[in-house]
Amino acid sequence: MIQISIPALLVAIPLLAAAPAAQAQTIRAVMQTSDHGHMIYDTLFSLDETGAPQPQMVGEHTISTDKLVHTFTLRENLAWHDGRPVTAQDAVSSIKRWLGRDALGLQLATLIHAVDVMDERTFEVHLHRPTELLIQGLAKPIDTALYILPTGIAEADPQEAITDFTGSGPFVFQETEWRPGTIMVFEKNEAYVPRLEDASGLAGGKVVKVDRVEWITMPDPQQQVNALLNGEIDYVQMPLIDLFPLLEPDPDVQLIETGWLAGQLAFRFNWLTEPFDDPQIRQAAWYALNQSDFLTSAIGNPAYYRECRSVFACGTPYETEVGMGGRLQSDYDKSKELLDQAGYDGTPVIIPQFTGLGSNVGPVAELLLERGGFNVELEWMQGEAWSERVTRKQPASAGGWSAVVRTQRGSNMLNPLDIPMLDASCETAQPGWPCDKTIEDLRTQFLQASSFEERKARSEALQQRAIEISPYVPLGQYHVPIGVRTSLEGILPAPVPVFWNISKSEG
Repeated sequence: MIQISIPALLVAIPLLAAAPAAQAQTIRAVMQTSDHGHMIYDTLFSLDETGAPQPQMVGEHTISTDKLVHTFTLRENLAWHDGRPVTAQDAVSSIKRWLGRDALGLQLATLIHAVDVMDERTFEVHLHRPTELLIQGLAKPIDTALYILPTGIAEADPQEAITDFTGSGPFVFQETEWRPGTIMVFEKNEAYVPRLEDASGLAGGKVVKVDRVEWITMPDPQQQVNALLNGEIDYVQMPLIDLFPLLEPDPDVQLIETGWLAGQLAFRFNWLTEPFDDPQIRQAAWYALNQSDFLTSAIGNPAYYRECRSVFACGTPYETEVGMGGRLQSDYDKSKELLDQAGYDGTPVIIPQFTGLGSNVGPVAELLLERGGFNVELEWMQGEAWSERVTRKQPASAGGWSAVVRTQRGSNMLNPLDIPMLDASCETAQPGWPCDKTIEDLRTQFLQASSFEERKARSEALQQRAIEISPYVPLGQYHVPIGVRTSLEGILPAPVPVFWNISKSEG
């Protein structure tokens, strides 16, 4: 079965010795993602467990009567890990950095006239026109989330990697113990002042109840399960579903649903090369594919996936089947009919496929497309080679690619401006490089909409256009429970793993 994650930050270490009771306040976690930002940094707003933005570093937020000026005052006693106070200048510098880097930020920047420091704790955002998406953007939960950085770091070259990890969040990164490819260590920030509200998702009071968290990698799923069963580790972010029968009978282990948005499988077209530079041939693929076969092969257990015939994440306000019609039903006759109309000449569909976990989705695509009349060549390679391959823009016949099966995270799909694969800005879009002015105009109209009803209408128009021009094909949603020792309590439903609010008992 597929182990769906973004590329792991760490690599293997030897099996750990069981932690003695004296180390009961250390959580050892096997992690598959690099979502360490929320450990060491803080954000102005955060999403609660319902997905609603709530103030985090912000203590007071007011809006002018014309809705063009947002005034923010930071909470008292916010401090960097080196003891310096967090200031409004830090927030303003971080916002400006984010506006130039994030997809939603770039859209919001078109509506922002100025971001100004008013005093040590107060700053203002001045808009050209009102938008309800400003706060949603400030609360973005993952990837290019708006983490507040010290001014000197925020104003550095945004294309350069950050090497100073000074944050103001609930944990302090122990850089001297960092072994890239092996372990990351975070210790409780004793000076952190949490909000008074109960923790909810990424929002509320971030009360740290342990002394230390170690993020460890064990790429071997069987080793992960063995270590969890033996008490050598406390937490596995994404245990392999095939191995759940080993975990479920053990009274000292539990599988916990995070209760948040799922990920999405997607079939991504390359618009720059044959055969998917032809929109009618892209349409044929919609009819050849279906979600059930991908989900069954990738996940297996229907308790952990759902079909979702929506470009937007199911379970969100913008979920819709508008425009889907008979697509995603493996109507092979319809697929062949469209290929005939397009004059498809049998040009191979080159699909790069990485080996190891997740490698079974490529053969599903190959089988379904061939049944629909396509000529398909599946090319196997290691993960690093795959990651490099899909950045190539040369023709598929000259070392490029035609399509890939990949994933999107549900928390990146809260609205049409956040969805990476829906970006149709041509050369600046994600690999696949869809190019469509209508999509971009509709995204702008969504941003400028003055009500939810208007945004909903724009999102449905976006879906219809996305189906028509086809940046990608959604292949269904999945979620994988975390595996933890029962000695851990207080695990929060959130879009990324968080380790505040968690207590650890001995034994």
